[in-house]
Amino acid sequence: MAEMVTANQVKILRAQTGAGIMDCKRALVSTNGDLVRALEWLRQRGIAAETPTVGQTTAEGAIASYIHTGNRIGVLVELNCQTDTVAKHPDFQDLAHNVAMQIAACSQVQYISIADVPGALILKEQALELGRDDLAGKPEETKAKIAGERVQKRLEDMCLLTQPYIRDQSINVEELVQKAIARFGEEIQVRRFSRFILGEELENQLITYSA
Repeated sequence: MAEMVTANQVKILRAQTGAGIMDCKRALVSTNGDLVRALEWLRQRGIAAETPTVGQTTAEGAIASYIHTGNRIGVLVELNCQTDTVAKHPDFQDLAHNVAMQIAACSQVQYISIADVPGALILKEQALELGRDDLAGKPEETKAKIAGERVQKRLEDMCLLTQPYIRDQSINVEELVQKAIARFGEEIQVRRFSRFILGEELENQLITYSA
């Protein structure tokens, strides 16, 4: 069943749990690629952390804003780093602005990373995909594989860091941030963002997503 496990599934499970690559792969193989069951498999064995420690929030940084042409969409984003020196660097400020522009361009984005997606939502998406008519009658392992791939794609569509970077489609936003980390030599993290859309109903006008 190892061939059922994809690199993307392993990446998602690592983001959710902070567990190692091989542990994530074993969990997925043992559960036929079911992300929710794999998460429980790791937790039952004490491998998965309740809250991943990778990329913890740092104290310095900047809040950037972006108003899209036409003044109908606005974004505020908090980008954190470790030192005031990096926070004031023009390239860091430019990165924050570009991330804000990315958020404005991606109306489907609801979370920063896959690690932020609630487990209940993943379970709901899994059940939805498993129940689709086009999977009826297929072997259970095949259904689990196809449903798992669809859920991965759905999660990636919902998360900022897995979006293709609008200024360079060869990388995603996470890779853009990683390049900045490599350059400055310190942790950089998208902490939270707010999106304003002109004309939305009051209760939906400001939605804040936090890591």
